[in-house]
Formats: sequence, structure tokens, C-alpha cells
Amino acid sequence: MAVSLVILLHGVGSGGADLAPLADHLAPFLPNAAFEAPDGPEPFDQGGLGRQWFSISGVTEAYRAGRIAAARPPFDAVLTALTERHGLSGHPERVALAGFSQGAIMALDAIASGRWRPGAVVGFSGRLAMQDPLAPSPGTRVLLLHGTADPVIPATEARSAHGRLSAAGADISLSLLPGLGHSISREGLDLAAAHLAKLP
Repeated sequence: MAVSLVILLHGVGSGGADLAPLADHLAPFLPNAAFEAPDGPEPFDQGGLGRQWFSISGVTEAYRAGRIAAARPPFDAVLTALTERHGLSGHPERVALAGFSQGAIMALDAIASGRWRPGAVVGFSGRLAMQDPLAPSPGTRVLLLHGTADPVIPATEARSAHGRLSAAGADISLSLLPGLGHSISREGLDLAAAHLAKLP
């Protein structure tokens, strides 16, 4: 049985299989970890074979937080099933969440709301949509990675998330990657690997 677990959370319209290859890069830094890359619970509602954690169809700033809140139960069910499968439901400090875009949004919501207290979180190109008050565990180490040229979710969202979570007591750091768009770079993966390597 694995000592720790890294759960990779994909972006909207994608799927677990698209993010699973990240494990090949991260695994050498986490020799005692298992990796899971689940599919979002809903089919992507704008066509294709992809999945989503929540719908972005017609989403606005006013309604985004509500959609994420509505997506919490199925998201939590996915995480609960995976942690139980690996015998780690009683050891949140051995679990890490690493999400891209919508996956990062859900991961940040999970810790900011206080529902989940994993050992580490990596958010690639995400945002923190929930309103105050925030309740992150100081025992969760958070790393935000964001490209300065991201045309989908601007880097100002990462700065905002960093500031708000830090003010709420989170152990959080931010790395802005010059010229990077809405994607995961090799530099970002290296930073994520170093961050996750501190898991028990």
C-alpha cells in the first residue's frame, strides 16, 4: 500500500487521462506515492467526450461561486472514494491535490472552505472563487503556479488567491511563470515536484 497519494484534477472539457501523464514526471520525486487522475463527475456540456467538475456555460462572476458550491458533493465523493481506496482516509497529511484550471479551482475551494485538509496542494492556472470567510488548514502547504500570459484565467487571480489565503493563515507560495499561457510548463512541473516531494 502506498504511503501517500497524489490526486490529479483535470480542467474543464478534459479528462483524467489527459492529466495522468504528469505522474510520469512527478513519480521519481515521490517513490512511495500512488497517483490517481479521476474524471470529473459530469459530461462536458459544450460537446465532445470531455468531463467537467461544474458547468461554465454562461458563467459569470456573480454565479461562479454558487456553481462551485453546488459541485462540492460530487467532488468530495470522488476524493473520498480515492482516499478510502488507498487506505488514507484517516491520514489527510499524506494526500495531495494537484489541479489544473477547473481542477485547481476545485482544489482551492476544497481547502479554503475547510472541507479538506490535505498535506499539500498545487494549483496550476486556477482561481479562488469562494467568498470570505476562508478556513484553510495551516498544515496544508499550498503552491500556486500561473503563467503571466494566461488569456483564460489571468495571473491576477493567482495573486488574489495567494493574498486571501495567506491572510487567512494558509502556508502558501506563488510562482508566476513569465510568458506562459494557460498551460503546464516543464518549469512548473519541476516546482510542483519539489513541493510535493515533502509529503510523508
